[in-house]
Amino acid sequence: MTTTLSNVNLEPSVIIEPRRGLFHLDLAAIWEYRELLYFMVWRDVKIRYKQTVIGVGWAVLQPLIQMVIFTVIFGKFAGIPSDDFPYPIFAYTALLPWNYFASALQRCISSVVGDSGLISKVYFPRLILPIAGTVSGIFDFLVSFILLIGMMIWYRIPVSWLIIALPLFLSFAQLTALAVGLWFSALNVRYRDVGHTVPFIIQIWMFLSPVVYSVNLIPEKWRLLYGLNPMVGVIEGFRWALLGKVSPDFSMMAISALMVGAILFGGLIFFRKMEQTFADVV
Repeated sequence: MTTTLSNVNLEPSVIIEPRRGLFHLDLAAIWEYRELLYFMVWRDVKIRYKQTVIGVGWAVLQPLIQMVIFTVIFGKFAGIPSDDFPYPIFAYTALLPWNYFASALQRCISSVVGDSGLISKVYFPRLILPIAGTVSGIFDFLVSFILLIGMMIWYRIPVSWLIIALPLFLSFAQLTALAVGLWFSALNVRYRDVGHTVPFIIQIWMFLSPVVYSVNLIPEKWRLLYGLNPMVGVIEGFRWALLGKVSPDFSMMAISALMVGAILFGGLIFFRKMEQTFADVV
């Protein structure tokens, strides 16, 4: 006698289980859905420059115009010192990480609301959305970095071995955007006022960071408190790695790193707790 198994379903199945505790972040699921993360990043890049006249040229034009304005107002009129470097390149080396951080933060915060239709239809780790928002901005950073190379050649500033530390500081900027964005993206689902306040917050944050001025203008006794701003360490690290300026205050940068770690860990927990109601509220 033979037995047939024609009615047996051999297709793989996915079992979705609830969180097993407050600190169960399930970060391994991000790796399992890495292809989805890749396609979301690629989608963001394509949409950003779709039906534009100059395309990726916007990634260069924006920091270029900012650099010219800052050079005229703060470099020429205000006479703000630039650590013995030409003010245009002094400002541009700060605008590179700052513009990446600002755009990554904005995309991260609006990511969940922007993909509300996808959230309500299919399961995937919601954490992929804010991560994709921060990763897609790296393309703009690389394009605008080309202008910096040309400026360094023009001003005859040699590239030192310190440039190998640049990816570290870029990752630091990305983690900062993700850490802050996790809190605001979850809050933005329930309170849409968050989206309206973000541009204002970013504008204030820029002037609280050493973009148009040197950190040396900050009194010594306030440096550690100033280091609570994570972007201080990022910008100073960029200038150190690219221009070979005096080594930054690593104690201040350590405080920035600790601050980012605390905000990121708390943001992961808060986001995971709030994501249970995303599909119902969004």
